Amino acid sequence: MTEPARWQGRSTPFGMERDPSRLVAFSDAVIAIAVTLLVLEIRPPQDTRHLADGLAALWPSYLAYAVTFMLIGQVWANHHVMFDQIRVADRMVLFLNTVLLMDIAFLPFAASVLAQAFRDGHGQRAAVVLHGLTFGLAAVLFNAIWGHVRRHRRLLATTIDLAGAKALGRRFRLALTWIATGTVLGALFPPLGVAVIATFIPFYWLPIRGETARDRT
Repeated sequence: MTEPARWQGRSTPFGMERDPSRLVAFSDAVIAIAVTLLVLEIRPPQDTRHLADGLAALWPSYLAYAVTFMLIGQVWANHHVMFDQIRVADRMVLFLNTVLLMDIAFLPFAASVLAQAFRDGHGQRAAVVLHGLTFGLAAVLFNAIWGHVRRHRRLLATTIDLAGAKALGRRFRLALTWIATGTVLGALFPPLGVAVIATFIPFYWLPIRGETARDRT
């Protein structure tokens, strides 16, 4: 049996070009599992006689959960923004996206380490650096995917022009710089590193001006 028509494409040096809809659906599923696993790190206090104090003491877990959940949410939203502009995906896009998903699946562990370090009062620098590096790798992979499809223009949708492609590229490069800055600061002063990375959240929920030709008319 042949593949569905929408998954048929021409052969290139990077393999067959395919409709990216299944890639996006699989990515959505992995991201959904990752954000769900985050809450498993928050464990109820064992001493119910002082439950209020025990719940309050879990503030590092709440913080790690909220920051990581919202950051993964941004990954999900910007993943859709990016793939809305990708008409077909070749093997390189499939590979880079797979590595991106592997990185995202690691984030619940990084969030757990971050929360544990702040609860115990030890290892905060290493924990913030681990958390930042994990998100930094996601930013690197976003830039790698977008850079690849921009170099191979045939992969892009016709709804985006050169100016729009540059606008998306600037947003992705800024993410890399922002997270790297927070990670470096976190190695010096952990609370500041977390704060810098957290300020990344409201900015990246803003729409990308110039994303499509319609935005510039």
